[in-house]
Amino acid sequence: MKPFLFALPLAALALGAAPAPTATITVRNKLNIARRAETISLPLAQLPVAVRNLSAASLRVRDASKKVLVSQLVDTNADGKPDELLFQTDVPANGTQTFSVAAGTEPVPASALTTFARFVPERTDDFAWENDRVAFRTYGPNAEQLYDKKDPNGTLSSGMDCWLKRVSYPIIDKWYGRHVNVKPFAYHTDIGEGYDPYHVGSSRGVGGTGVLDGSKLYYSRNFSSYKVLATGPIRTVFELTYAPWDANGRRVTEKKTISLDLGSNMTRYEEHLSADQPLPNCTIGLTLHEAKGEVQANRQAGWFRYWEKIDDSNLGTGVVMAPSYLTDYQDYRSAQKDDNQLYMVTKPQQNKVVFYAGFGWQKSGQFATAAAWDAYLGEFAQRLASPLAVSWR
Repeated sequence: MKPFLFALPLAALALGAAPAPTATITVRNKLNIARRAETISLPLAQLPVAVRNLSAASLRVRDASKKVLVSQLVDTNADGKPDELLFQTDVPANGTQTFSVAAGTEPVPASALTTFARFVPERTDDFAWENDRVAFRTYGPNAEQLYDKKDPNGTLSSGMDCWLKRVSYPIIDKWYGRHVNVKPFAYHTDIGEGYDPYHVGSSRGVGGTGVLDGSKLYYSRNFSSYKVLATGPIRTVFELTYAPWDANGRRVTEKKTISLDLGSNMTRYEEHLSADQPLPNCTIGLTLHEAKGEVQANRQAGWFRYWEKIDDSNLGTGVVMAPSYLTDYQDYRSAQKDDNQLYMVTKPQQNKVVFYAGFGWQKSGQFATAAAWDAYLGEFAQRLASPLAVSWR
């Protein structure tokens, strides 16, 4: 009987061993186009309870071959606790991909590419952000104060500036470093990585906002404060807040939640706009500079662009949004400097509008022609209208 008695606890132990908590993630592409570098966001609070109770820092995302993928935890509400787990994948046309999420001790793989954002006090007080394809900046309160004092170092603009990069690695720190250590505004010269030839001035640049009342656009001054919520290999997220401003007798408050994903030419803007009296709209602007370029608009799909020559190359800028926000668009031309703009007039939903704005520089090698830029915006609009279906169990 002794061998039998010894066998009983072993069998009981085997039967009672619980499998490691794992969530199976299914990602489905309903479009007849391949989707590349798509960001998958998993809300931690909605994952299966067994995984939800694990330490967020221990979670590893694995593909079907069990390979651990690059991932990023994001605290979306700045309460000190992660809310989302991000990773990226390619999904074939009409295809499905399966992943698993479980605790692991392996290090999360380092990414050769990344996203980045920071406040830049060494250039007055810009705020700049970038990924592997594009870079942007906008302007802060000290630049506004200097402008009001007629200091040549001042800048008055709540427009969005393009930094034309043609390398996949980060350039923000390097370019501002050249500005400080080599020559003021050295980033206006291309030494092989790209440069900043783009003029914003008082225009909206690429995706600045305002309120269009009659034929006049009202808008904020420079941002008054910022908050960085996340930077990492997959997504950068930050907030810009603006001092209250006047829109033809209405006192407007404004905050933008801005994010940029790896592999995308388009910054996502979540625009929060409210006032003490009803606002007629929220209008998104795309500067047309001297109006020498070419405008293309597809209102039904929700994308708009401008293609123009800058120095020895061409630049495509664009805005994409869900068509449900749109009420009108206007190709506005003026003899006044910085007033030539393409206006996308929207109706906020619960005081919020979500849109994407960005650019493609021909010299970066990403887009050879205006038609290629149009195709990118058109596909981006399709992907926006048909997000990947993500489920878990």
